[in-house]
Amino acid sequence: MNLFILFLIYIIIITLLFVLLNLNIVIVKLLPIVLPIILSVALFTLFERKILAGIQRRRGPNVVGIFGLLQPFSDAFKLIFKETIIPGLSNIILFIMAPIFTFGLSLLNWSVLPFTYGAVVSDASLGVMFLFSISSLSVYGIIISGWSSNSKYSFLGALRSAAHLFLMKL
Repeated sequence: MNLFILFLIYIIIITLLFVLLNLNIVIVKLLPIVLPIILSVALFTLFERKILAGIQRRRGPNVVGIFGLLQPFSDAFKLIFKETIIPGLSNIILFIMAPIFTFGLSLLNWSVLPFTYGAVVSDASLGVMFLFSISSLSVYGIIISGWSSNSKYSFLGALRSAAHLFLMKL
């Protein structure tokens, strides 16, 4: 499946979530929050790999860029352009949409968290309730991804993961 089509589907889902939840959030307002989060996760992954390499007395990621600083970006490039394996008997639309749905929900949680005094993307009066409700919806993405593959083993694994998430929230 074309990467551009997946990106358009992701934008449509996020837009529908914003409209359905009646949040006055513009994607442009969310980008200054989402991009530093994604970049910090990439750099934390790099530093974790460097620390683990030091513990194991081997050389860490040092091939791409100076001191390996471009390694997370090359990993992301490899992940984006990797061949997507879709099971033959699966529901293709749900199989592709479930991870996008879960990722979108995880990014939506950042919209109600204040960063400094008065600096928040969406000033929801029930921000904590919104945070808990959106984070509990991630269970559906896992169940849908297991069910859409049309395999009983992956569905059982998805149910096990959903039960684990549910028990972690109690």
